[in-house]
Amino acid sequence: MDKRGELQFTLRIEDVPTVRSMVAQKLREAIMSGRLKPGQRLVERELCEMMGVSRPSIREALRVLEADGLVNTIPHRGPVVSTISLEEAKQLYAARAVLEGFAGRECARLRDPDVVRRIGDALARLKAAFAEGDLTAALEAKTDFYAALIGGCQNAFIERMLRPLHDRITLLRITSMSHPKRINKSLREVTAIWRAIQNGDPDLAEQCCVDHVKAAAVAALSMIEQTSAPREKAVVEE
Repeated sequence: MDKRGELQFTLRIEDVPTVRSMVAQKLREAIMSGRLKPGQRLVERELCEMMGVSRPSIREALRVLEADGLVNTIPHRGPVVSTISLEEAKQLYAARAVLEGFAGRECARLRDPDVVRRIGDALARLKAAFAEGDLTAALEAKTDFYAALIGGCQNAFIERMLRPLHDRITLLRITSMSHPKRINKSLREVTAIWRAIQNGDPDLAEQCCVDHVKAAAVAALSMIEQTSAPREKAVVEE
């Protein structure tokens, strides 16, 4: 074997998922779908039994999710699914509005037929899921909608910045989507985004994306304030 062949053999990485990555992905999916809820304890022994893996694999996976902001380790309590404070949510949505507005603008400018189709398909599934009252399917469709939008802007840096934001925001989304008034308004907003991209109107697509994020922020911040008020009252009364 020559030197080049030897180096290639030494550096080659086989694309085989590790147990840690599979465990992390399964836990991520459970958090994103709302099966594991914000604030819920992640007990290693229980996770080992449910997933059929060792404690080291669970611990490694939890460290990966903690780095992504989906898990938080609390002293004397252990790892829990992350919650989002009011100030964190304000910052998340402010950053998202800027980045997603740019993504929408670029999608409309490029107007890739495959991207337009993927966004339209996700929108159709979202409408069907809401009509059937299937919040899990709606969450999956909404996630696919944003994935198509983010990927469609063809900017790797925007994608790298937006994906972690959406992971954190998904912790709020499943609750906010259960409100009928927000459901109908959200559908109108994302439909407007799709139409602007489909029509190749960058200015309108950017504005629709920003308007949608701002409206989502109002709903999310209101929800956080409502849920945090009882906890603060309980602390005062104690």
